[in-house]
Amino acid sequence: MIKGFCYIMLFYVLGEMMSLLIGKLIPGSVCGMILLFIALTLKWIRPHDVDKAASALTSNMALFFVPASIGLMHEYKILMSNWVVLLTVSVVTTLLVIVVVGVTEEQLDRKLSHKKGGEKI
Repeated sequence: MIKGFCYIMLFYVLGEMMSLLIGKLIPGSVCGMILLFIALTLKWIRPHDVDKAASALTSNMALFFVPASIGLMHEYKILMSNWVVLLTVSVVTTLLVIVVVGVTEEQLDRKLSHKKGGEKI
């Protein structure tokens, strides 16, 4: 399990370095996840090496939201003064995600059913 944590931290650090190199356009944690995904896909790292560590991290994910929640409570006045904007953005982006996922699913479903319909079984 320690080996898994080391791999995860290694890719996190590599992701942070990559983020700095590209001007912080993409967060380092996202770059690290992409690099870890590539390493797993190319079989540079075996999935069972990081499986237990990743499961431990995801099962305790609620702990990682505590600092962010405390930060939000600390900035309570700013949030309350902008609640209309925040609510609007939340509703619009939620609806946008629902529409994009729905359209994408329909297109994939059509492609799949069209592909199956053309084949003879």
